[in-house]
Amino acid sequence: MEKKHKTPAVSMNKTTVNNLITYGIVIVAFVIVQIVNATGNMSSLMTGLLVPICIYAIMAISLNLTVGILGELSLGHAGFMCVGAFTSSVFSLSTQDALPAGIRFFLAILVGAAAAAVAGILVGIPVLRLRGDYLAIVTLAFGEIIKNVVNVIYLGKDETGFHFSTKNAMDLNLSENGMVIMNGPQGITGTPKDATFLAGTILILISLVIVLNLIHSRTGRAIMSVRDNRIAAESVGINITKYKLMAFTISAALAGTAGVLYSHNLSALTATQKNFGYNQSIMILVYVVLGGIGNTRGSMIAAVILTLLPELLRGLDNYRMLIYAIVLIVMMLINWSPKCIEFRKRHSLKRLLGKKEVA
Repeated sequence: MEKKHKTPAVSMNKTTVNNLITYGIVIVAFVIVQIVNATGNMSSLMTGLLVPICIYAIMAISLNLTVGILGELSLGHAGFMCVGAFTSSVFSLSTQDALPAGIRFFLAILVGAAAAAVAGILVGIPVLRLRGDYLAIVTLAFGEIIKNVVNVIYLGKDETGFHFSTKNAMDLNLSENGMVIMNGPQGITGTPKDATFLAGTILILISLVIVLNLIHSRTGRAIMSVRDNRIAAESVGINITKYKLMAFTISAALAGTAGVLYSHNLSALTATQKNFGYNQSIMILVYVVLGGIGNTRGSMIAAVILTLLPELLRGLDNYRMLIYAIVLIVMMLINWSPKCIEFRKRHSLKRLLGKKEVA
């Protein structure tokens, strides 16, 4: 009887320790970067990469919730990032003179996350009834649709309020003091550059707290039961649509917060194939796969490494992308090759120290 009571406590402690290690990695990395930056040993190139690293780490954490925990393949994650980026930029430009910078940026994060969550609900209700390749194709189409819809929107503001058009900026009929906020394919210019490495680190920690606590909660177990066996989950009374939509919406909201960081780190925001297109969604999926599907910490670390790697290899010119591709292949083999997995288990720290794993 004693063994049965001890096992859950040990398991709970192990989960808490793993979560604290994940939070600790982020905090320690932040402190190290701040020390290196304060001593003047960080180049301007690396300083410029700090916020993008936070953006892609959040995107990897959020997509891992859909792909790893929910078990659904989504190829339109950049679309939710796009929604969060543009809605938050519109909010910041509209309230630039009315609110202090800190409060404005905080509210912009909430607005971007909420808009992306609404988009997640609207897309998730019809889409999550599909499975496998069909779901991937529809989410891919959503990402492309969002990008193209943004490129035909013209939005302005003057004393009478907001003006909207899908033709051109002249059709907005603004007054002399009016301001064009969204200018179709030219996007948004003049968004306040409020995004900082500190804000990005805080958002990473918030994303980790939300996702890790969700995974280890009753709701998280229900979501994973849907992933593992849909029929069995439904047979014990789990509302499949409810839990799938919940995970999908939270994932979309976190992607929206990454979009807020992205838009507030640029002087000009445009919806192009490069930043919000298919390739962006695939790149984020690569972070999740290389870090380990379902492994939140691994996805975050993979996003950081693969964001830094192309810039660190920039001095190698033509060989840069070749080395990048080789690193991807090696990481994939290390993470997924049965022989490598067996080798890691055989030479793990616990095994070397003679500690036995709790059953």
